[in-house]
Amino acid sequence: MAILEKAVKTDDGVMLNGFLLSPIVDQCDGCDRVRDFEEGKYCSSYPNPASKWAGGRCNFATHAKIAVAQQAKVNPLKASKRAAKGR
Repeated sequence: MAILEKAVKTDDGVMLNGFLLSPIVDQCDGCDRVRDFEEGKYCSSYPNPASKWAGGRCNFATHAKIAVAQQAKVNPLKASKRAAKGR
């Protein structure tokens, strides 16, 4: 069952469970949570997708990959001393 089956088209926009849904923004293209409803595309997880992208990356985005931070280089001399001490 699609999440937007219970949505209703009103004069203000698309209403779902008392929340007015806003259309998706460009950054949402390619996300698995985007659903088609009549003439527009809407997020199935959040009513206002633009505010989720305002602070950087949307935490619901399935298409945006998180960059893994590189591990800090370890001085081999210090590493061997730590290993010798049993740390």
